[in-house]
Amino acid sequence: MTQTSLSPRAWIELILLSLIWGGSFLAIRTALDEIGPLTSVLFRTGIAAAVLWPLILLRGIPLPKGRRVWISLFAMGLLNNAIPFSLMAWGQLHIPTGLTSILNATTAIFGVVVAAMVFADERLTPRKALGVGLGFAGVVTAIGPSALLTLDLTSTAQLAVIAGTLSYACAGAWARVRLGGLAPLSAAAGMLTCSTVIMLPVTLLAEGAPSLALAPATWVGILYYALIATALAYLLYYRVLAMAGSGNLLLVTLLIPPTAIFLGAMVRGEELHSGAYAGLALLALGLSVLDGRLYTRKVRV
Repeated sequence: MTQTSLSPRAWIELILLSLIWGGSFLAIRTALDEIGPLTSVLFRTGIAAAVLWPLILLRGIPLPKGRRVWISLFAMGLLNNAIPFSLMAWGQLHIPTGLTSILNATTAIFGVVVAAMVFADERLTPRKALGVGLGFAGVVTAIGPSALLTLDLTSTAQLAVIAGTLSYACAGAWARVRLGGLAPLSAAAGMLTCSTVIMLPVTLLAEGAPSLALAPATWVGILYYALIATALAYLLYYRVLAMAGSGNLLLVTLLIPPTAIFLGAMVRGEELHSGAYAGLALLALGLSVLDGRLYTRKVRV
C-alpha cells in the first residue's frame, strides 16, 4: 500500500471526502423511502455517468477504446457498482445507516485478502494477517455473533452489505490487472456507463420503469448521492490518491462511519447497539495495523 506524507491540504480533502461519503448513506436511505433499491442504483450510476462524460470531453482526456477495454469496464461496472450498490441499498432497508457504514469499512480488509490471493507481490505478511484478523473480529462484533446463526431480515441485510464490500475488493484487483493504463476519470465514466447498461434491464424487470414524479426530499437524496457522492467524489478521490498515496487513502474508511452514524441519529433517530461501536473500534485497530505506521513507530521506539 503505497503512501506518502499527508499535507494539510491532503488532510482537508481527505476529511471532505469522508464527509461526502458519510452523507451518502443518509441520502440513499432517504431516497429508499420512495423508490426501490435497484432504481436508486440506476439513478446513481446514470446521472453520475452523464455528468462525467462532458467533463472528460472538455478536459480532452482520452476515451476508452477497444473491445478488450470495454469488456473490462463492463466487468468493473458489475463488480464495483451494480453488485455492491444494489446489495448495500437493499441492506439499508433493514439496518441503520450507521451500521451500514461500519460494515462498509471492511472493504479494506477484504481488499488485502483478495490481493494476497491474486498477486504475488501482495502476500499476507504476519502484520497484515494480524490486521485482517482484527478486522474480521470487528465485523463479527458489529454484526453480533448470534446474528450469524439466524437468517432473519436484519442478519441477511448485514451479510448483503458484507458481500458488497467483498465485491468492491474483487473490483480493486480487477482494476489493477485490466485497467491500469486507462485515465482514472475515463475509467470511472466508462465503468458507470456500463453499470447503467447492466442496471437498466434489471431494474425494469424487477421494479418497473422509474418514475420522475418523486417527492423533493427523494430528489435531494438522489442528486446528492449521484452528483456529490459519486461524480464529485471520484474527482476528489483521485486528487487525494495523487497527493497522499493509497495507504493514506485507507484512512477515509475510518472517517466515514462517524459522519453516517451522526446523520442517521440526528435525521432518522437511529440508534446502534454497543456491539456496533466495539466492532468499529476493532476495525479501526485492524486498519491501523494494515496501514503499518503504528507498527513501524513501535518498532522504532
